[in-house]
Amino acid sequence: MNVLALIGAPALMLARTVRVSAREGLPWRECLRQLHELGVRSTWLVMSGMAFFGAVMVTIADSQARKLTGNLPVVGPPYFELMVREFGPVVSALLAAARGGASHAAELSTMSVNEQVEALEMSAGDPYVDLVAPRVVAGLVGVPLLCVLGTMAATLSAVAMATWAFGTDGTAFMDARHVDGWDVTAGLVKAVCCGIYIPLAAAVEGLSARGGAEAVGEATTRGVVAASLGCLLIDFVVALGFQALRV
Repeated sequence: MNVLALIGAPALMLARTVRVSAREGLPWRECLRQLHELGVRSTWLVMSGMAFFGAVMVTIADSQARKLTGNLPVVGPPYFELMVREFGPVVSALLAAARGGASHAAELSTMSVNEQVEALEMSAGDPYVDLVAPRVVAGLVGVPLLCVLGTMAATLSAVAMATWAFGTDGTAFMDARHVDGWDVTAGLVKAVCCGIYIPLAAAVEGLSARGGAEAVGEATTRGVVAASLGCLLIDFVVALGFQALRV
């Protein structure tokens, strides 16, 4: 999977989806259904996964603090900044990509293999409006919300771990002295871009599936891989952009 295909195919699909949806309108009922599928059904995975991630981060921080300062709460404010700007949005998006990307790719590839997409086109429907657009809207709304919930879960687990496991001031891991508007903006930009990209990457692989059950499995795997790699690429590009602005 080359970088051009990773970026180009979803970008072309997004352009066509926006153009057709602006002309024909969005199926809002389907948008809400997809938001439930992506957002609500991924909430437990994202929050539990981020809670464990936050606990692991504090365990590592304690090990490093013992070597350098001997005082775990000292690393609390930098931890919170890193969680808001980097790990919160990116790891939450990866967890959402693992579940949502697989779901989208499997559903669309099954429709494609069973010729349901062709039947939709013969019924005067448009796959970009009826299938792709609702998933993009769901990702645009759902993934940033999941990232906020994931960041909160990781922060609260860090507080609990520092307080109960290491006997220190856990509230230091909620200290926002190093967090400013640019940190929050960077995190939100990453979350929004990942939210748009995940369903697009899954849709590209799902709608291109041809064959039988094996093609569905391959498309699902490719969809998850593309969505996950895309999230990491977005993280890298956005981080470079904010670094170039020196924020």
